[in-house]
Amino acid sequence: MDIEELFEKYSPMVYNLALRLSGNKSDAQDIAQDAFIKAVRGLGNLREHSAAGTWLYRITMNVWKNRVRGEKRRSLWKTLSLDWGSDGDETPALQVKSPEEPAGTAIEKQEEKEALEAAMAQLNPEERAMLILREIDGRSYAEIAEITEKPLGTVKSGISRAREALRLKMNAVLNDHGS
Repeated sequence: MDIEELFEKYSPMVYNLALRLSGNKSDAQDIAQDAFIKAVRGLGNLREHSAAGTWLYRITMNVWKNRVRGEKRRSLWKTLSLDWGSDGDETPALQVKSPEEPAGTAIEKQEEKEALEAAMAQLNPEERAMLILREIDGRSYAEIAEITEKPLGTVKSGISRAREALRLKMNAVLNDHGS
């Protein structure tokens, strides 16, 4: 597979992952661009039997992690938008509001969305990444282990801890809003 084929086939996936991780379009574009630059440089490392998508996910995750490490105040994690997808042509996996809901329910759902955003912003980057890969992208534990280059047991326990941390943080945020 040459780089043009790789880019055409996987650029939406790489951008969407970068957008979910970074929380904003500008950073997502930078991360996706850096990921493809690294992919071009490492194209020789892509083995035919290796899945190109998983390989690009790993590169994108590593580019993102390196950006996080470089941020002194972690400004990338202050907010998280659940409006994921490529310019509205994909439905977010976590949809908070549906058009047919009554107005009172829509307000409650908006509060839940804001609580989720605040709670996700408080997770450490690794927890956030694992939850995004599992819950939003629907990746299997085995795929996440391959992408993150961690043992399967570590991935399973990490996702479990991340879910619990998110639940506790959401409860705290909702309780703060309700008080």
